Amino acid sequence: MNIAQELERLAKLHADGVLSDEEFAKAKSQLLSSPGLSSVPFKGIRRQSSHTFCGLPLWAIAIGPDLERGEMRGHARAIFAVGDMATGWFACGGLARGIVAFGGGAIGVLVALGGLAIGGIAFGGGAIGAIAIGGGACGYYAFGGAAVGVHTVSGLQQDPEAVSFFQHYFPWLKSLVHQ
Repeated sequence: MNIAQELERLAKLHADGVLSDEEFAKAKSQLLSSPGLSSVPFKGIRRQSSHTFCGLPLWAIAIGPDLERGEMRGHARAIFAVGDMATGWFACGGLARGIVAFGGGAIGVLVALGGLAIGGIAFGGGAIGAIAIGGGACGYYAFGGAAVGVHTVSGLQQDPEAVSFFQHYFPWLKSLVHQ
């Protein structure tokens, strides 16, 4: 059982009333001061702005483990969020969710850029969106090695409507479109 699982177990015992507040605090302290934790090479970072807008901090950074909270990954929530997981208007992280999102996995309402990108306009190894550009692209307008959609540009097919659309709105792709 890893440390996070043990912390979860202790928290459940505390929530169920098996452990008192004092017993829970003591057990958690003992677990977190164990010699195994001294070998953790990276301490987590948790920072956020004291200023808020629409109930969210302006910026937040959450990277790495926070063992006192039982978190193995940081989750930043803010207007501008950066973290292992990031949720915000502008989000950047391993898993990023927002209006504009950049990350390994990105889910963006307007724009998503990532290994797997899902959004209005999606750019990624795998891209799903109204406009999708990627190795594998699925969208109304799709551009990629393997593209699926109403209007597509791929290795096998070059729909004239899609070619015109991508040449007009994404001129930097022009060299990849054969006429």
